[in-house]
Amino acid sequence: MGFDNVVHRQYLILLPWILLTLHLRTASGERSTYIIHMDKSIMPRAFANHHHWYASTVDSLVTAGSTTSSGLQSTPKLLYSYDHVLHGFSAVLSTDELEKLRKSTPGFVSAYRDRTVTLDTTHTIEFLKLNPVSGLWPASDFGKDVIVGVIDSGVWPESASFKDDGMTEIPARWKGRCEEGQEFNSSMCNRKLIGARYFNKGVIAANPGVSLTMNSARDTDGHGTHTSSTVAGQYLEDASYFGYAKGTARGVAPRARVAMYKVLWDEGRYASDVLAGMDLAIADGVDVISVSMGFDDVPLYEDPIAIASFAAMEKGVLVSSSAGNQGPPLGTLHNGIPWVLTIAAGTIDRSFSGTLTLGNGLAITGWTMFPASALVRDLPLLYNKTLSACNSSTLLSEAPYGVIICDNVEYIYKQFRHIAASKVRAAIIISDDIEIFELGGGAWPAVVISPNHAKVVIDYAKTAHRPTATMKFQQTLLGTKPAPAAAFYTSRGPSRSYPGILKPDVMAPGSLVLAAWIPTSQAARIGNISLSSDYNMISGTSMACPHASGVAALLRGAHPEWSATAIISALVTTANPYDNSFNPIRDNGLSFEIASPLAMGAGQIDPNRALDPGLIYDATPQDYVNLLCSMNFTSKQILTITRSNINYTCSYPTSDLNYPSFIALYNNKSITFVQKFQRIVTNVGDEITSYKAMVTAPKGSTVEVSPITLAFKKKYEKLSYTLTIKYKSDKKGNVSFGSLTWVEDDGKHTARSPIVVSQELTPW
Repeated sequence: MGFDNVVHRQYLILLPWILLTLHLRTASGERSTYIIHMDKSIMPRAFANHHHWYASTVDSLVTAGSTTSSGLQSTPKLLYSYDHVLHGFSAVLSTDELEKLRKSTPGFVSAYRDRTVTLDTTHTIEFLKLNPVSGLWPASDFGKDVIVGVIDSGVWPESASFKDDGMTEIPARWKGRCEEGQEFNSSMCNRKLIGARYFNKGVIAANPGVSLTMNSARDTDGHGTHTSSTVAGQYLEDASYFGYAKGTARGVAPRARVAMYKVLWDEGRYASDVLAGMDLAIADGVDVISVSMGFDDVPLYEDPIAIASFAAMEKGVLVSSSAGNQGPPLGTLHNGIPWVLTIAAGTIDRSFSGTLTLGNGLAITGWTMFPASALVRDLPLLYNKTLSACNSSTLLSEAPYGVIICDNVEYIYKQFRHIAASKVRAAIIISDDIEIFELGGGAWPAVVISPNHAKVVIDYAKTAHRPTATMKFQQTLLGTKPAPAAAFYTSRGPSRSYPGILKPDVMAPGSLVLAAWIPTSQAARIGNISLSSDYNMISGTSMACPHASGVAALLRGAHPEWSATAIISALVTTANPYDNSFNPIRDNGLSFEIASPLAMGAGQIDPNRALDPGLIYDATPQDYVNLLCSMNFTSKQILTITRSNINYTCSYPTSDLNYPSFIALYNNKSITFVQKFQRIVTNVGDEITSYKAMVTAPKGSTVEVSPITLAFKKKYEKLSYTLTIKYKSDKKGNVSFGSLTWVEDDGKHTARSPIVVSQELTPW
């Protein structure tokens, strides 16, 4: 699956690689890659370590004269041994060999086929209100010595975003290294980019005989360079995208360290490689893992990110992930994993403009991202109904010399394609299509104007004696309102991984984010000419995720004692549900209605407020196991996630996780419902203080909180409360939402939790 035009491939990084199908032939002798989970406690004493055990297990499957119908890979092959994210291995096996393994191998837990993964700045730092004087930046020393592991497509080490000017020595606790490979040597790492590894056994096994485009940690797509520089890129003056968004580029945590784990390839991307990258990231000692990708249609016990992130959570490593780009329908979100921070994408208070000046002196500010200072001055202006649909390059090629006006009757990217193919001098496109404002593009001189301005422009073109138009490009407007809005493409909850936990958690800037790029991949286009740039503006939850990862790194630096769950809680309860016009955030995917938490989570992340949240909702690994035990999973399915039966029990199964948000689900089996939630909050603010509950109930529901006051006698004291919601089913499947806010008596702290009532969806 891929995009059907260059604009989408270029600006919405969701599926920049063509999905490669897995080797899934049904004949028993044909081989595929499988991920096998093992019970490590069963390992015979004869083996020195788990790797030897797994290798011996695979070797035991070899039979004389074993061949496939194609003659390829005639014996089973071990790809990776895993020890941190899961106990087990990945191997190339036939179905007969897998069955033999399943029936005769002590310690076998489960197995499933390898699968493909879906991929989901200058001004964004100011938009998030990070500043060098007060708040989270100085409190965390700008993320100094926090290590962020980025699981992605690699890195362009020569980018100025990865210079180590002003960086101190690498922390002694770092266990990683810079792995040499094609066009990549160990000297390319430094005190900023402290590690670079690559994992390709899964993609090679799925495509026997394949020759990798770049067999090293070097990025050939741009996605990994963009995300990693967003997290922790260096300061760089005078960055821009062909004159747009000029300013100082830097990452959210500019003094943090970056370690790249390349698991995504031009030739494909596979779960076995993702698991290997996350396994090593944990072993290397990263503090935060940023994962701008996800797996769809898989239960938690077969989701590589869910499995790997559980192990990370146990070790205090926060995993930040993208929600996906399949919005606006409900239930499209991936990475809706209870122990992971799940990020939605929002817009930014910045617009890219061009000025259209008519021959009568009227000037209109429109939208454009044409990547050059084109000379469009006093050209003839033409409005012709035969041409104005702008959906035929043949007709447009016969148009008179000048500027063409295009009506709001076609998909705007289709119009752009025909305009560029026809080589008309320039165009004025009348459109209110939200996609162009969020995804960018435009490979020909054109200015997009609002339908509100259409009449005056058309009337002038039709009535003036010699109508003319002048255009000026490469302008950037800041402080545009309203912003943020939930991006039209951001995937929505409820989470099909587990609908009982509200996802996404929060929203971060994701539309047209400027960050580092690679010089060998197209950043823009003029007609058929591709343009390169050191920086690119692209859109997607892939861009939102590293913003949240960077803020999580800052919080880890400021609060090293906090658990990963506590950091998630701080981000959720301090998120801002209002835009810069002080009105509720709107949803660009639902006709600008007020955005529901299923689109934006608790709201836009607010880094400075997250530094001092007042209250936090914490949870232990056993709490998450209690949740798993309530899901009707088998003991082996739970074991694939927890890796151990010794450390955890299912003595107290409960679906009521101590989470900083609430979701109540209805179905057609009943009309009225009652759900009770139990929560425990920890005071991380002042020593002696009290909070009072303020409730905004979802429409048609009643919400009761008991007690309504929490009186803390000391810091780190824990107090509990219950929230009971009475609600009804909705025949139309509508979503309603409200909130519970704990307000401190002196108003210093507030901790807000969204409440959602939604239709029940079938879990994966």
